[in-house]
Amino acid sequence: MIVVDGANRAGGRGVVGADGLASRSASGSARPRRSESADQNAEATGTQPAGQRWYRRERTDGRLRSDPHPSAPRGRAGRGGRRAGEPDAGLWFRLVDRDRRLLALLAEHKVLTTNQIAAIEFLSVRRAQDRLRHLRELGVVFAFRESYLRGGTSQTRYALGYLGARLIAGQRAERPPAPKAYTERLERLALWPKLDHQLGVNDFFCALAAHRNPARLRETGREGEVSGLTQWWSEKRCTEFFWKYLGGGRETRLCPDGYGCWEESGRVVRFFLEHDTGTESLVKVTGKLDDYGAFPTDAFGVLLFSVHSTRREIALRAALRRAFAGFDPGFVIATAARDGNTFGHADGPAGQVWGLWTPQGGDNVPRRYRLAELPQRGPSVEHSASNTDQPLNEAVFDRMDPEMSRRINTPQPEPADPAAYDDLDDVALYDDADDDDVYRAPARPDALRSRRTRWAA
Repeated sequence: MIVVDGANRAGGRGVVGADGLASRSASGSARPRRSESADQNAEATGTQPAGQRWYRRERTDGRLRSDPHPSAPRGRAGRGGRRAGEPDAGLWFRLVDRDRRLLALLAEHKVLTTNQIAAIEFLSVRRAQDRLRHLRELGVVFAFRESYLRGGTSQTRYALGYLGARLIAGQRAERPPAPKAYTERLERLALWPKLDHQLGVNDFFCALAAHRNPARLRETGREGEVSGLTQWWSEKRCTEFFWKYLGGGRETRLCPDGYGCWEESGRVVRFFLEHDTGTESLVKVTGKLDDYGAFPTDAFGVLLFSVHSTRREIALRAALRRAFAGFDPGFVIATAARDGNTFGHADGPAGQVWGLWTPQGGDNVPRRYRLAELPQRGPSVEHSASNTDQPLNEAVFDRMDPEMSRRINTPQPEPADPAAYDDLDDVALYDDADDDDVYRAPARPDALRSRRTRWAA
């Protein structure tokens, strides 16, 4: 028997390896003593003491192999004449499209919880639990939980298991990871300081992706409908795409927590997401806007700030007003809080929860808009065919596209008439008749001079 003592972890928290972390397996094939799906409320409650979790010691033979009988002696042929330890190319074909989409999402976004997976692919949490248990047994996903010092555990978190990583590498014609290195990667992920932040970001996008749940679309007779979240990029992919060389050895690179495209009723709203948990000072949060100001942000989308509380939202809007001192940031900013009735909206972050911010506006939000009602920014991209290699990315664009290169390298426009700085109070913030026309305060002259210098390259 193996015991994982969560009380000895830093910060009074321990990681419960639901799929073999405690027994040093990265494949996700070790089975817990009790199935997660045995209890309907297994995700919400922890009935065992927080300090101890007991697991059966499993044989390690065959854990990273696809042999259906891991305990079979080495050197003997298994079913179908295959020798133990030989690769099984048929594993990929034992997965359905839903499983393949899940593996691709885990490869891109690192970790998802049971509820997040259920929201985007299943009709119920129970069905998700049963299927995820089977995927753990196959070794394509890895599961772990966090045990709390005062009792209970977190929801089960899922990452790409070692065999899952090999399948994704094979599908993309890439070199598969080494077993030892991948084991260490999973251990780092389980204890990653930014894990809660990443789960929060993924929760935001999964709430949007839930509107496109294939199982629910089939149930309502809307199968094949392409609307809702049609692009979801991770921070890593954003950093690789949204950068520009400024000349003189300088460059600007955007590092949003995510980038997405939301389509509804013929409107297309592209957005950058900054997910704020309140751990950073507002000075540091507003300091990120320098990069957004140096990059042609307005050519690719609006900037969304999702903050943890209404109080934080008011403070952020005040900090933005101080930072810009009444002048134009050069792109659209909208804020929303995740507490109270804001993200408790029936449509989640797609609902009427967003407040537009302008330099001349107040710190409070006079009116909230749906995500689809925000100003349309960014390129119009013809949808690509839906596939399991890049799920939720039908509206994705390529950096090598000449249009994308033009948008990145075109200098930002400057006000033609400096006299436009006057009579600011007579300009409406938001016009229902043409909701793409959003008031922009004029840029201050010193900012224009520095902008000319930056874009000279």
